[in-house]
Amino acid sequence: MPRYVEPLGLITGPVAFHALREGFALPLQGGDIAFAFVRLIEDGEDLGVGPIREVPEDWHEAMHAIAQRPAPFAGLTMDGPLVMGVVNVTPDSFSDGGVHFDTKVAIDAGHAMLEAGADILDIGGESTRPGASAVTAEEEIARIIPVVRELAKAAPVSIDTRNGATMRAALEAGAEVINDISALRHDVEALAVVRGSHVPVILMHMPGDDPATMQSLATYDDVAVQVTDFLAERVAACEAAGIPRGRIAVDPGIGFGKTIDHNLALIDRLPLIASLGCRVVLGASRKRFIGTLSGVEEAGKRVPGSVAAALAGAARGASVLRVHDVAETVQALAVWRACAVGRAPA
Repeated sequence: MPRYVEPLGLITGPVAFHALREGFALPLQGGDIAFAFVRLIEDGEDLGVGPIREVPEDWHEAMHAIAQRPAPFAGLTMDGPLVMGVVNVTPDSFSDGGVHFDTKVAIDAGHAMLEAGADILDIGGESTRPGASAVTAEEEIARIIPVVRELAKAAPVSIDTRNGATMRAALEAGAEVINDISALRHDVEALAVVRGSHVPVILMHMPGDDPATMQSLATYDDVAVQVTDFLAERVAACEAAGIPRGRIAVDPGIGFGKTIDHNLALIDRLPLIASLGCRVVLGASRKRFIGTLSGVEEAGKRVPGSVAAALAGAARGASVLRVHDVAETVQALAVWRACAVGRAPA
């Protein structure tokens, strides 16, 4: 099993600057967040926590690799987390199912998200909520292609699909990113499509590859380590197939075969996942655990809780925040970023 160096003791602002200058900290993925402590993990065993200056020499290479800045996601400038707006062209998604099922409504919603500050749009044609039924690739393609074709003229578009045929059709229509909740395991053609397309891919963790049964598999000894193990294996499989790590982002799969405690542990330990050297995508928006914590049953009314989860992810190194409520998230990020670094944008 792999070794992991998990960044801890995260700091920002002037304190981070001084700690970096004096060698008491390292930058998390080359960004504004620094870490002063680490946890060493080997073969799934926690070997302990200590300051970076006391890390054994044979762990130095892995530790310093975390300080390296990954490639920009989808070629976009990254001064902070990117905001990915969700456009579900489905009748049954958990939060906005049916809202954007009409093609024109979906296109208008995408443009509204871009005007509100979204950096990228994630378009999906199949609900993957817990217990959802699969749709055919033909139906999925019919739903999303007119939307992808139009919105790709205005901004980078990600296609949220498990199906190789849908990936191929969306790329031909102008999509620039593939987002697969099965981490390219569901369809044997998917890996080849990604390899041949030269576009970025998001690999997400989900136990099994079927949303209808994933919650029955929500059993872990250490969810953060096991999710990181899974993602490390999928990244390695992609690299072996000819997809370079610089084109890969990883997503812990909040709500996909996870309990509330699993979700909270994964958000808290996002720096462990970032240690893989890939950009980290966080999709916590409007999820059930937010409703449980806040007492808000209706998914569409979980905006404040969703923004709080997004900020928690940003503070732990998430590079891309997948959200339904773009304007609110963009505004919150602008204020959070200024507070975190201790100054207004130049």
